[in-house]
Amino acid sequence: MPKTEDKRTILILAANPRDTDALRLGEEVREIQECLKLARQRNDFEVKSVHAVRIKDLRRALLDHEPTIVHFSGHGEGADGLLLEDAVGKAQYVSSASLAGLFELFPDVECVLLNACYSMAQADAIVQHVGHVVGMRWAIGDGAAKQFSMGFYDGLGSGRDYAEAFKFGVNGIDLEGLPEAATPVLRVQDPDGSVTTPHEEDAGRDMASPCPAEAGAAAEPAATEDSPAIYLETPEGQVPLSSPFYVERPPIEKDCFEEIRKPGALIRVKAPRQMGKTSLMSRILAEAQRQEPVCRAVSLSFQEADGEVFAKLDLFLQWFCASIADALGLEDELERRWKGVVGSKQKCSKYFQNYLLPAVEGSLVLGLDEVDQVFNYDAVATDFFGLLRAWHERAKNEPLWQRLKLVIVHSKEVYVPLEINQSPFNVGLPVELPELTLAQVQDLAERHGLALETEAKQLMGMIGGHPYLVRVALYQLARGRTTLAELVTQAPTEAGPFSDHLRRHLLNLEEHDELLGAMQQLLKSKVPVQIGSAEMFKLRSMGLVKLEGNAAEPLCDLYRQYFGCRWGMGA
Repeated sequence: MPKTEDKRTILILAANPRDTDALRLGEEVREIQECLKLARQRNDFEVKSVHAVRIKDLRRALLDHEPTIVHFSGHGEGADGLLLEDAVGKAQYVSSASLAGLFELFPDVECVLLNACYSMAQADAIVQHVGHVVGMRWAIGDGAAKQFSMGFYDGLGSGRDYAEAFKFGVNGIDLEGLPEAATPVLRVQDPDGSVTTPHEEDAGRDMASPCPAEAGAAAEPAATEDSPAIYLETPEGQVPLSSPFYVERPPIEKDCFEEIRKPGALIRVKAPRQMGKTSLMSRILAEAQRQEPVCRAVSLSFQEADGEVFAKLDLFLQWFCASIADALGLEDELERRWKGVVGSKQKCSKYFQNYLLPAVEGSLVLGLDEVDQVFNYDAVATDFFGLLRAWHERAKNEPLWQRLKLVIVHSKEVYVPLEINQSPFNVGLPVELPELTLAQVQDLAERHGLALETEAKQLMGMIGGHPYLVRVALYQLARGRTTLAELVTQAPTEAGPFSDHLRRHLLNLEEHDELLGAMQQLLKSKVPVQIGSAEMFKLRSMGLVKLEGNAAEPLCDLYRQYFGCRWGMGA
């Protein structure tokens, strides 16, 4: 149906495939309609909406309604594309090039708003054929997406142009105190065909991310002559929940978020050090609380335990129970409840069953970080991990134990002798974090205000896709303290930005003759080689090697050059 004379048609397209995270799209559509219904120029617009959009629905809706403005609400996954639905309601990607080609056929479309995470690739493609396109450079939450839409259409309904309406949308996020104000980006096609980003060209505008205090990490502004200041987080420890520098590695996050919904869920995250395990765990716990607001999520690192705690199972389990109770704000009931002739494991189970779990209204989600510490104490480890497995088994039939959900995080291989039916490491959802891909490194570089295309390959040639090393490199480049050529040259030296990281590994290797010999064996070969299985897995848990079948090789050229030079083995 052609648009009504003198009216601008806003076509809202919503897609939430059933195998993706649930979004409150209906609420967003209602808010948009309410904004325009109350607007001063409400008679200038009419709103049409299509839900559960499939690819053929997209084409037909554009043909039927001939819109002036197209608003998409749903999921985006960066370069992979936007997610529509297939014939049975599951996710189906539509590429940037395909979308650009489609909008080329509709010259009357003046503005496209992609209210979907990581949709800048699509925005940059569509703006070649549409005058104004809004995309999201990072992930955006339901609340921020809704506030942006409300501000945008309030502005538009009051007679403001697209650029001003965009500013109202950003301000809407700001007014609610949400951290995603830097996420929306407006691309504009100028009359000469060039593409600009006007809101980022305003001299006084800080198009960064949350302020340092909100981000929860040390941060500093960085700028180049051609780009506005952005705030940079010091690349250390876990990436804060509000950070724009967290890189998702699909489908890991989606799989974890789906798993944590299940009663008695158990997720085990394994990866070498500094690969992002704790950052993922914190997001799983946050998602659990988003799904079930009355649930309680507790993060416990076993590095917090004093060494003597591991001396006896009874002492260790008391520390474990007391730590959980303290995190929940509960009184320490150990003196009263840790009695009787039953064993320590039974006392621990009763403490959970009779005290901790009933004290929580919903689920109790435990994020157990650095469980590697427990591996060093065989007697404690065998009984403790057997206990976790027993709780997981009880959750299959007992409603109370179904409220206990576990996220277990470790970097080392499990050398503790555990019976197959007493181990929590062969049940639940296994997650191994991979290195970042080239596209993910380029995306992270853009978040740092850097444009790395072919240069990203050069950077990865030195440090691979190791998340921590990549963040350190991009942090240094974004601060303007070095060039890529200088960084690559200095990287494997004591003068480079990775010197502390490299020295720590060097000292660890030189304190263990078997690991030192294994690493030197790998450096002698240009191809992956087989070494002892214990040495191979220990080196992998340190993040120094990667596996090719049953063989191993240094994780990246940085390690090959640094250790080779220190041990007189050449670069």
